[in-house]
Amino acid sequence: MIEPNKHQPDPRTQQDAIDAGDFVYAATGARVRRLTMPDGTHWFPAVDVCKELGYTTPRKALLDHVPEEHREILETVTGRHGLSIPAGREWRRDLNLIDLQGLILLVSACTKPECAPFKQWVAEVIETVQREGSYTLDEAEVQPAAAGAPIAYAMPEQVAEAIVRLEERNLATDEQLAVAQHESLALQRTTVEMQRTMVEMQQTMVEMQRETLAAQQLTAHAMERIANRIDVLALDRPAPATAFSASPTTESVLADWRQRLSVTADVWTVAVVIVPVLVEEGELCQPLDSIAARTGLSVQRVNDCLRMLRKHACIHSRGGSEDGAPIYVLNRP
Repeated sequence: MIEPNKHQPDPRTQQDAIDAGDFVYAATGARVRRLTMPDGTHWFPAVDVCKELGYTTPRKALLDHVPEEHREILETVTGRHGLSIPAGREWRRDLNLIDLQGLILLVSACTKPECAPFKQWVAEVIETVQREGSYTLDEAEVQPAAAGAPIAYAMPEQVAEAIVRLEERNLATDEQLAVAQHESLALQRTTVEMQRTMVEMQQTMVEMQRETLAAQQLTAHAMERIANRIDVLALDRPAPATAFSASPTTESVLADWRQRLSVTADVWTVAVVIVPVLVEEGELCQPLDSIAARTGLSVQRVNDCLRMLRKHACIHSRGGSEDGAPIYVLNRP
């Protein structure tokens, strides 16, 4: 077994003066992933560090600021110690790693305001080493009481303040995220309730439409039966005696029609126009659109009114003229 050199620290018992996780958190403002090798060296995914420091192109950042001896490929680092690749898709074999010195170089080159306390502390360390030949972390005022426990060191004030500010910011962010998640969940529940209500309303509308259609069908059947019954009665009933003689007048015909049937406004309008023609000329031979123009009604409505007068035996048809106009004459007793 090869014993460690007395001038070099034994990696089996060596401990970081500052926890590497806190150190990286103070430098980058985030808990980035870390691999610690059996020899005590720490390696960090370059993409994590560059993302937290604001480098948009990690490959360029490494080429510009980190020498080759401080960057390596994940497979090479783990293979050097006979270790396997960590589980998970994010740990790729070709993942670029940087050691602690590489991380410090990236932080020193970063212009992000959060890196200012860390840069100030690094400058203080360099100045102290230049002046005194070494730099020693201050021991904490309260040391562990248990025998053999590792010694705790006080972190530089600037770094400690940066960590506290970052922790406070993370706590506030977590609280805001919790509130946002709660509001999002409430909104999702409200949306589900609204969708359920809309589905119920649509189902109700479908049922109402079905009921309306059924009622319309029943009404149509009833009206058809009534119309058929009226036609039968009109055919079976003898023509009533008219109030006018063999030489009717316009007044006597209109009075007779008003007495024989319930004349609507439209039917009366058509009657006032056609009766003088029927009385004076003995027949009505005019296109429907001509009658419509004189009455102000539509052609369809004029046709309906003439059909009503035929049904009640006021007039009857004698075919049509050569130009296609219908011919009507008075019904005489």
